[in-house]
Amino acid sequence: METVWFAIVSAMLATYVVLDGLDFGVGIVHCFVARTDQERRTVLAAIGPAWDGNEVWLIAAGGVLFMSFPRTYSTAFSGFYLALMIVLWLLILRGVAIGFRSHQENRLWREFCDTVFSLASALLSVVFGTSLGTLVRGVPVDRQGLSGMPLFTNFLPGKVPGIFDWYTSLVGLFTLALLAGHGALFLVWRTTGPVHERSRQIARRVWRGVVPLWVVVTLATAWVQPEIFAKLLARPWSVVFVLIMLAGVWGVFKYGNSGRELAAFLSSSAFLLGVMAATMVANYPFWLRSTVDESYSLTAANTASASYGLQVALVWFAVGITLAVAYFVNLFRSIGSKVGEDADGHGY
Repeated sequence: METVWFAIVSAMLATYVVLDGLDFGVGIVHCFVARTDQERRTVLAAIGPAWDGNEVWLIAAGGVLFMSFPRTYSTAFSGFYLALMIVLWLLILRGVAIGFRSHQENRLWREFCDTVFSLASALLSVVFGTSLGTLVRGVPVDRQGLSGMPLFTNFLPGKVPGIFDWYTSLVGLFTLALLAGHGALFLVWRTTGPVHERSRQIARRVWRGVVPLWVVVTLATAWVQPEIFAKLLARPWSVVFVLIMLAGVWGVFKYGNSGRELAAFLSSSAFLLGVMAATMVANYPFWLRSTVDESYSLTAANTASASYGLQVALVWFAVGITLAVAYFVNLFRSIGSKVGEDADGHGY
């Protein structure tokens, strides 16, 4: 059962990356694609119906992790306390900036909110990318667990690394570029007018940088944690996720250049899903790999809840996730036509 729940938590995290990742990407590029107040309202209107709902997947994933792997949850939250507080405040600032920007007519206030939205989205992308890199690299879990990790030590991987080193920062930079491209493609699909044209130009430029960064991160991962690729090779079925990544990259350029906007955005989503799935499959069974001694690592097997509890929870989870998926499918189907500069009534 622990394998099933490892896959469930991983799938929920991947869903969060795709859905809220597009909101982060929109935040990263919105000051570049929108130059007037009305254009920025257009950008916010494009994500308006769904951005706060997309964030729920992170909360849901955390709740499921707490239920199925409580020791992993407690160790991670205590060890990454500082990073989690940073994430919490950035999420708060991002939500406040979106919700309150139009409560004042003052131009300076709206510029301030737009800047906060952009910076918070960019920093969240880097922090979440760094967190993924940290899971791959490993953390200094010892006999007592994981004490509070500093943000950085000597900026090098090792037995007692910080959250940021050259490798995790590289993954954070890759995530920043990837989500910026993802968000730009969403705006290409959802908007018209000048915002649409600028988003198309930025998406094309950013994705040209994403591909070489992807190659560099892959090579760096092979150097820092070669076991990752050994496990992928040992599980031939995992090649499916690699193919999804390759198909996603191909689709972004193929459909982006041919004007098939929704197909290009879905290709970007496929690439994100492929990256997350391949990473989690290669990392299994580890949740927190110890850089001190692998015997201290937290895995799906040694941190799982009782088997009976997991079996009962699976029944209720099936009901809940069916309702959640149905809601999100209906939400995105009801979004309707593109958003233009004449969009009103979105509260932003």
